[in-house]
Amino acid sequence: MIFASWAARIPAAAESLGIGSAGVGVLLLFSAVGSVSSLPLSGAVAQRVGTANAVRLGGLLASFAALVIAAGLAWSSIPLTAGGLLIFGAGIGLWDVAMNLEGTEVEHRLNRTVMPKFHAAFSGGAFVGAMIGAVLSAVGVSLSLHLIGIVVIAVVLVILVPRAFLPDAPVQELGEPVAKPSSFAAWKEGRTLLIGVVVLGAALTEGAANDWVAKATVDGLQASETAGAVMFGVFVAAMTATRWFGARLIDRIGRVRALRLCMSASLVGLVLFVAAPNLWLAGIGVILWGIGAALGFPMGMSAAGDDPALAAGRVSVVSTLGYTAFFVGPPVLGFLGELWGLRNALLVVGAAILLSIVFAPAAAERRSSAPTERNPAV
Repeated sequence: MIFASWAARIPAAAESLGIGSAGVGVLLLFSAVGSVSSLPLSGAVAQRVGTANAVRLGGLLASFAALVIAAGLAWSSIPLTAGGLLIFGAGIGLWDVAMNLEGTEVEHRLNRTVMPKFHAAFSGGAFVGAMIGAVLSAVGVSLSLHLIGIVVIAVVLVILVPRAFLPDAPVQELGEPVAKPSSFAAWKEGRTLLIGVVVLGAALTEGAANDWVAKATVDGLQASETAGAVMFGVFVAAMTATRWFGARLIDRIGRVRALRLCMSASLVGLVLFVAAPNLWLAGIGVILWGIGAALGFPMGMSAAGDDPALAAGRVSVVSTLGYTAFFVGPPVLGFLGELWGLRNALLVVGAAILLSIVFAPAAAERRSSAPTERNPAV
């Protein structure tokens, strides 16, 4: 919700700062750099202070950053807004990894797949945040005041809700203390890196649609801006619904088959969207694209957290690779779109989808029987 509250009102921010599309692109890079920089460290932070406190820290950091952004917009200060976005991205990155770690632990306790539903909640929160932004924009509420109101909600949530998280076990019980594995060692693990490649393909698939489906519809099919917005809405709706109902599919056929099925649907949908001569066929393509893009990221988080003792470092690695593609890929596609046409440039995403399909076996289920600090043997 807090992320979408900012994203939905980027045009208002551009107007407040007196900048155009290029300036907005540069500003958004600060948020991307903040997130990508914090993600590799997030596992170590969560390991040291616990997932609940890591969520609180990330949420409070993002909330403070929103206040800095609000001040920058109120004073028309580009440097202050850029600094706020840098901190905002860092807070969101830490928050994200810690939430996914908690999600993997909940999956272990329930012994069934629930991670996609958590990611569906993210999509739902983004929808709510966007709608709040649209309403407040329509009634003339300034973006600065909007961000302050969202901060109040966010602070209350991140302080109170993590009280219901699973407890972190004491660092030392009877006997000798057990050393925690380094969260950075996961960068040397072949399986973890391959899971990261799978998530990279899924994240690029989702990120490309988020940023370019609407514009590609307008430019490639000579459709109205309203039609472009509707096409994006169709994509988000398909992705959210699949995340909510897809957990049963994963439990029934396993991660590898589910990944390959979904990513294949995404590839077919992408090609259909690019080649479609009309809006109706493009819409069918977008539905398949959204269905296929929905489960790759949450399944990657689940796979990275299969062994709770090593989950912090592995989830951090996989998140870093995924979000790097999510943030960096769409601008590259924009550049290629200038050369080849935007719809044709989207075919590059197909190569990433194929990589995800090839390396899907890396995400196969692996359950650890060893006792861990958060999931001790009874």
